[in-house]
Amino acid sequence: MKSCRLYLILVSAVLLLSLQVPAQDRIPRVVQEPPRVFIDCHQCDMNYIRSELSFVSFVRERNEADVHILITIQRTAGGGREYTLNFIGRNNFYDVHHTLKYVSSNMDSADIERKGLVRVLKVGLVPYLAKTDLGDYLRIDFEKRLPPAEVEDPWNFWVFNLGMSGSLSGEETKNFFSLHSNLSAGRVTERLKFRSGLSGYFNSSRFKVTEDDVTTIITSHQNSFSLSTLLVYALNQHWSVGGWFGVSSSTYNNINLNVNPAPAIEYNYFPYSESTRRQLRFLYRVGFNLNYYREETIFDKMREALLGETLSVTLEIKEPWGNVYASLEGFHYFHDFGKNHLTFNTSLNLRLYRGFSVGISGRFAKIKDQVYLAKGDLSLEDILLQRKALATAYSYGISLGVNYTFGSIYAGVVNPRFGN
Repeated sequence: MKSCRLYLILVSAVLLLSLQVPAQDRIPRVVQEPPRVFIDCHQCDMNYIRSELSFVSFVRERNEADVHILITIQRTAGGGREYTLNFIGRNNFYDVHHTLKYVSSNMDSADIERKGLVRVLKVGLVPYLAKTDLGDYLRIDFEKRLPPAEVEDPWNFWVFNLGMSGSLSGEETKNFFSLHSNLSAGRVTERLKFRSGLSGYFNSSRFKVTEDDVTTIITSHQNSFSLSTLLVYALNQHWSVGGWFGVSSSTYNNINLNVNPAPAIEYNYFPYSESTRRQLRFLYRVGFNLNYYREETIFDKMREALLGETLSVTLEIKEPWGNVYASLEGFHYFHDFGKNHLTFNTSLNLRLYRGFSVGISGRFAKIKDQVYLAKGDLSLEDILLQRKALATAYSYGISLGVNYTFGSIYAGVVNPRFGN
């Protein structure tokens, strides 16, 4: 690792790779087969990457690769994207592993972002090329750069977002209208994370039903709004403290007003610096709920103050063999432990064999804490139009998929004709 770090320091400036040398300098020789590369990235412009990295052979299956590049992406506080590139050597390069990062700005165009990513990919591939005969064809240039000037940020790391969207559709006998708006503000540093968002939603449906020459107009309206604020302070590489504060309203959930402060503490078994590859987080929070209801509830309440606690465990792993996500959350009210819920979410994507992969995701919730349900029987219209929440003991969902690809292992040819 020390030798790898030293090398990366030397090439931290812009490194230009060229596999061509002037004809008079080229020495005829038999060139070893270039490394076979598999890039594991679902959001990257692979056509552009293949066209720019023409000095390696791209394969479409990780088991065929000499170099597996696992790229994970997460949003930065300023709205850009941080790419973490994990270079994993295989076969003759089994002892060459390292990690690089590329961070784009929210002002960067898609072209600037993909060029920056390719530049870092080239830097990361140098140690592998240097171990082959192709190393004789490398040329390394360093741009002369001025020392970075101190940046005065007039916004002091604050980022704001304002959005609005709407839709309208209809036919002769029915029409639909919806409107959604949001406003958010955030400030994220290494030690402190603050995010706050305000959102509103309105939905309207209208149906014209004619039966026995009698026309009936059925309308349905739903609206909701929420204000959610998160504040987190990092204590060290494993512990964080903070909490949420929320204010919300929902016609569907019979909530006229809900106020919910919830302090919390979190422990990550793995250091936060490894969060792009693996996380095992334990989160505990205590929440106070002050509820004002639109209609009297099944417990004869128009308003009430409730205190509850939540414990959740979340596992996230991203490895060459696939991705794993699992989360288990348990909650109960203190005044009645019987009013609780248990929620489990999971997804798994495995690359089992050459070209064969399996993906499965599921969720299950055991629900006993619907204190907000409106008293009385719901009409058929309320049920069919989903105007109000229904009493339920559980909810679930599952999806399963398999994929098998076979044929040539090489995937380096780019042909954009007639689209993809």
